Amino acid sequence: MTVRMSVGERLREIRDGFERPFWVANVSEIFERLAYYGAFASLANYLHEKLSFPTEQTGMLTGLFGGMVWFLAVFGGAAADRLGYRRALASAYLILGAAYFLLGSVGAPWLAPVRAAVPPALFVGFILVLPALGVSLVKPCVVGTTARASKESVRSIGYSIYYTMVNIGGAAGPFLASWAHRRFGVENVFRLASVSVLLMFFAVLAFFREPRKDGDAPPPSLAQTLRNLLTVLSNPRFMLFLLTFSGYWMVFWQQYITLPGYLHAYVKADADVEMILMTDGLAVILFTVLINQLTKRIPAFRAIALGTLVTALSWLILAWRPSIHAAIAAILMLAVGEMIQSPRYYEYISRLAPPGQQGTYMGFAFLPIGIGSLAGGWFGGTVMHHFGETLHQPQRVWWAVSGVGVLTALLLWVQDLLLARRRQS
Repeated sequence: MTVRMSVGERLREIRDGFERPFWVANVSEIFERLAYYGAFASLANYLHEKLSFPTEQTGMLTGLFGGMVWFLAVFGGAAADRLGYRRALASAYLILGAAYFLLGSVGAPWLAPVRAAVPPALFVGFILVLPALGVSLVKPCVVGTTARASKESVRSIGYSIYYTMVNIGGAAGPFLASWAHRRFGVENVFRLASVSVLLMFFAVLAFFREPRKDGDAPPPSLAQTLRNLLTVLSNPRFMLFLLTFSGYWMVFWQQYITLPGYLHAYVKADADVEMILMTDGLAVILFTVLINQLTKRIPAFRAIALGTLVTALSWLILAWRPSIHAAIAAILMLAVGEMIQSPRYYEYISRLAPPGQQGTYMGFAFLPIGIGSLAGGWFGGTVMHHFGETLHQPQRVWWAVSGVGVLTALLLWVQDLLLARRRQS
């Protein structure tokens, strides 16, 4: 009886512990991630097959879409603080709605005068940067609302709910992209993404109220953000680690940059790429707790290195046997590597930061994600063109991708070894 009462009390505490802005912001995050990953899942084949961009440009543009989000997010918190969460969220969803609609309309007749006046890569590249403006505002608003609109007793649960919403959207996005692609054409994937975020624009205006919390520390101003960036850039050891770890994300993002074109060109022309790309999101939802339990005793750095190595070796499955099932198995193994390293990465970053500056350094810990996407776009397009279209040996693409990951794991191990020796001396 006591156990049942305590469970009931806990459920009431959870029910009463979150204000309405918490639920509005976090539900909207499902639709934002749904739109983003749905668009990302279809982007490479849309650019190459529908808009006729060559392989190398396709890789660079796809990498641009994934990379700019993480660079602009450095300044998103300061911008959201100045605008207020309600105005920032509404503005973000309006920007995203317009950006995804424009992306799906690149080939439309009404844009023909613009296409004739502007080089295609420049035109599409500009449109691909627009979603990053929106996403960079959404993230600090949702995380900040989670902090401000939840009681202290349920704050940790609030962040777990936020993480769950992100992964639900990440898994649902490719699924709905597959449905829209098959029924209405690939360009309508982006229009569906536009509709989903525009719905959130109206939801925020109707239901979201600015969360307030006494004593809540404001995010850094834009000037402080720039000073923090200079502080991080002035630490060569830290910057070297971030640049090295970017190799992990170069390997990770190839599921969106290189895999779609590879499957259509060399495995099965009508492969349902979007459904295949659901694998990562579903695996994270289903197995994160299990993987965390199995690896919790591994030191932080070893978990990062192990996760990097597992992710790197995952692509060799596809090199060994090019097939749809091999692609699914490769992404599943890649997701295992992601789940091993991801929770421990920030723990390791906090150790590298100088005493008293952990907060500043943690704010820039996501830069490798952006660097990896931008560099991975160039790299993926280059190796696909070289090994696939020039040498006609497409399986070598995955040997090259895997090589980058193995080299990254090796360099991380060397850097940590040198750091340990310096601490001992």
